Amino acid sequence: MKKTNAFIIGLLFFTFLSTLPTDVLANSHDNIYVIQAGDTLPEIAKKFETSLDELKISNGLQSDLLVVGQKLWVPITYEVGAGDTLQEIASRFHSSPEQIKATNKLSTEQLVPGQILKIAPKRMNMQGEHILMTKEEFKEWLINQKIKRKVTLIQQHHTWVPDYSRFNGSNHFGLLTGMENFHRNTMGWKHIAQNITTFPDGMVAVSRPLYIAPEGTIGSKANSIGIAIEHIGNFDLGQDVMTKEQSDTIIYVNAILCLKFGLTPSIDSITYHHWWDLRNGERVLDKGPDYNVKTCPGTGFFGGNSTTSAEKYFYPLITRKMGELQKDLK
Repeated sequence: MKKTNAFIIGLLFFTFLSTLPTDVLANSHDNIYVIQAGDTLPEIAKKFETSLDELKISNGLQSDLLVVGQKLWVPITYEVGAGDTLQEIASRFHSSPEQIKATNKLSTEQLVPGQILKIAPKRMNMQGEHILMTKEEFKEWLINQKIKRKVTLIQQHHTWVPDYSRFNGSNHFGLLTGMENFHRNTMGWKHIAQNITTFPDGMVAVSRPLYIAPEGTIGSKANSIGIAIEHIGNFDLGQDVMTKEQSDTIIYVNAILCLKFGLTPSIDSITYHHWWDLRNGERVLDKGPDYNVKTCPGTGFFGGNSTTSAEKYFYPLITRKMGELQKDLK
């Protein structure tokens, strides 16, 4: 009898929650909005009392294009509860204590139960279409994306030029702009060739939107189903020695991409530029003559640029990281 009563009470409580207005539930638990059919950015901005620019920079949006099922961070109002701190609220709602203080004109971090705060999502570091992130921010950003095109191949490239000598610790956007100008003006491509770039300090940038296939000399077969990652540096033997920060980011980014697109690390899912013939765009793996293939991503890239080195030194690291990240995503 007690179990039956408990079940009925629980069912009534669930029904009560289900009938609450959606904005109340969102304010209590979450500040993520899931794109519905017919949604537009201006309408969403108006609904959540923010600007179009703020909505785009809070979510790293490179265009006004929206896809059903895509998730956006949006501003909400929040009623402070007993024991709440700015840091905890910021962490829960993808914001920062400094941003909450500025938005609500707070002169102190002291909060009072019942106090109403407007919580705006933190702004991403963007210049034009280039989004610069930590690897952890990249994970959060990628999880919210809805990519409609088929992606079954993650390409590994090194820039060769610019190499480590061109990176000064703060010129991420300058290097990206330089590459974009070269790809557009010299190579005749429509955009910067790569979707993603990693840097010696461990930062990662998304430049070419992931919903657009990459361009480049690897060929149309690899590009049509691919995401291209350029790693800043010259990783041929005797040249740049990859930093631990960049190495960690390369493993992390490949792992989260594999989880996002349901890929298992192998020569069929994570490929090196070196394995593709420059003349016809066919995959030759380790059999390509030197005059028809590039050394990219480098003869010293995670033990070498052969399939054997990838299987021995690269894929196991990605697989292990996928296991760690999978726990975080549950």
